[in-house]
Amino acid sequence: MLFADDETSIQELMRIELPRMGHEATVCPDGRTALAALERTAYDCVIVDLDMPGVGGLDVIRRLREISPDTESVIITGKSSLETAVDAVRQGVCDYLTKPCKLADIQAVLERVRRKRELTARLRALEGRVRRAEGETNLVGGSASLERVRQLIARVARTDSTVLIRGETGTGKELVARAIHEASSRSGGPLVAVNCGALPEQLVESELFGHRKGAFTGAEEHRTGLFEVADGGTLFLDEIGELPRSLQPKLLRALEAGEIRRVGENTPVRVDCRVICATHRKLEEMAAVGDFREDLLFRINTFEVVVPPLRERVDDLPALVDHFIRRARPHSPPAMPVVGPGVMEVLAAHHWPGNVRELANVLEHAVVLCDELPVGVEHLPARLGRPGPAQRAPAAASPTDHGASPTTPATPAAESAGGGAADRPPTLREIELKEIVERLKRNGGNKVKTAEELDISLKTLYNKLHQVQASKLDRSA
Repeated sequence: MLFADDETSIQELMRIELPRMGHEATVCPDGRTALAALERTAYDCVIVDLDMPGVGGLDVIRRLREISPDTESVIITGKSSLETAVDAVRQGVCDYLTKPCKLADIQAVLERVRRKRELTARLRALEGRVRRAEGETNLVGGSASLERVRQLIARVARTDSTVLIRGETGTGKELVARAIHEASSRSGGPLVAVNCGALPEQLVESELFGHRKGAFTGAEEHRTGLFEVADGGTLFLDEIGELPRSLQPKLLRALEAGEIRRVGENTPVRVDCRVICATHRKLEEMAAVGDFREDLLFRINTFEVVVPPLRERVDDLPALVDHFIRRARPHSPPAMPVVGPGVMEVLAAHHWPGNVRELANVLEHAVVLCDELPVGVEHLPARLGRPGPAQRAPAAASPTDHGASPTTPATPAAESAGGGAADRPPTLREIELKEIVERLKRNGGNKVKTAEELDISLKTLYNKLHQVQASKLDRSA
């Protein structure tokens, strides 16, 4: 660490006491010497006196921010007024001490700095492991609605605007937040995520803004808040609609002024982090009944990204299925189909109230039950309404069908042959379904090619095939 003060007695004291505290210290007699030391050496922490002749403490701090922004800084002031110290804290100084200060005070400040740096290092290491485990952040699918989300991400990532991500539970709102962070100029900083609805109400303020030791019952040590941990990066506030009403003004203040107050302190702390919020709730309705501050809603909704539910992007199902199964079985041959006959039809017919998260869980369940790929209908959870063996139509595997082998269900008209209904002329619906099935057979079960030839979406094709299956079930009942 580096210590700079123009008082000779303090310099001598620090040369003796700082090593006793376990710190390797460079002690400087003035600001100019401190600047020269900073140009030569990187330090974990810098403690400087504000009131040094020539180059003052604030000059040293400003230069420190330029050459080593990760280094923590602490100021010492002997003025009776703390206005200058408060101004320094607003410029990003970690902490301050007032003269005369005790050795115990210095040791306590250095311990807080150590804990903050340790927490930041652990967070970054954890982020690195998560990134390596999950691979590159990627929104899987090629539907028009997902492409619109990608375009919005690319546009807003270039700014520091506050973002509100809306969408149902399980649509991937945190993945969108991560994509914005990684595409931004803050990607080198931390991405800190917190679920506002998962914390006890009495602890939310401490988690977000931090607290001083003794600030409340149970506060046995100083705690760094997540706003400070996310300094230089992005803070993701998931389920922002669950934030207690009492804390909403403090969040609004943090967003507007870029500063926070730790619990038990009156001095504001300057923070530099981008805030991204997410919710599945209708905040406008909450604001109308007083459960959510309208001014906070306006502030967090600077830029909005709406993530579509899975039922509105069924075209992405084949890509998502392939992604999740191959992630679970990474050593499977690329050319091997991941699902067998009938699987995609069952998946496409499901409503997916839990969205992509539910799909991922369903496929994880299937992979656990499946000894070898491809996954079969029998491996899917029974709640999906999978057909029994007698209801499944014969099929031939097709390597071009995104890993899914086609089914070739008989049309209602064909099944009625030999029955009483065979004597009547087929309906337009039966003719349509018969044409779809015959076209699917000619294309070797390739649903993508069949949908293109019929000039319909893949989602519509799956719905039509589901109608065929439903007609069969109705007659067999």
